[in-house]
Amino acid sequence: MTDAAAPTARLLVAGVGNIFLADDAFGPEVLRALQDRPLPPAVRARDFGIRGLDLAYELLTGYDTAVLVDAAPRGHRPGTLSVIEPDLPDGADCAPPEAHGMDPAKVLALAARLGDGPLPRVLVLACEPETVPRGDEDIMPGLSAPVRAAVDHAVTALHAMVPVLLADPAATPPLRRPDESAAPHTAALPHLAARAPQDR
Repeated sequence: MTDAAAPTARLLVAGVGNIFLADDAFGPEVLRALQDRPLPPAVRARDFGIRGLDLAYELLTGYDTAVLVDAAPRGHRPGTLSVIEPDLPDGADCAPPEAHGMDPAKVLALAARLGDGPLPRVLVLACEPETVPRGDEDIMPGLSAPVRAAVDHAVTALHAMVPVLLADPAATPPLRRPDESAAPHTAALPHLAARAPQDR
């Protein structure tokens, strides 16, 4: 007599960022690279770009864990990868995300407000950008060299993280980057309040 297979956790891997704003395109580029190295069938991998509303509603569809792939300045060397677990908002006071914008904090707050139950566990696979236009700067398509190099590292990191999270959504996923050692600045991720950051 064989044991029944354990149910598989539902996992979302979401690329976020603007493909026209230099290194902010990191998330979409990682999702594009995953097309050549797909994740297991139990994982939904999707590029949300700057569609914050779409991501907020997607987070309410029953996932155990969501991994957002994003560029986030945290005070590391450009191209450094970090795993961050942000504090999830309660949704009581939230401004809706822009229809064509992607502020992860606003997206999570909106999802918390719209949902009837708790949000999935959210992790951020963040990459330290080198070039991100600000204010009224012109469109700057294309990743900087260190962030471009980090795309393949991020795909490898996701392939290491996903089996761990599928087996146990509460587990601490591995992230191995031997060249990363700089400590983050305490206020380096203004749009997400980091909880128990894991920088490797």
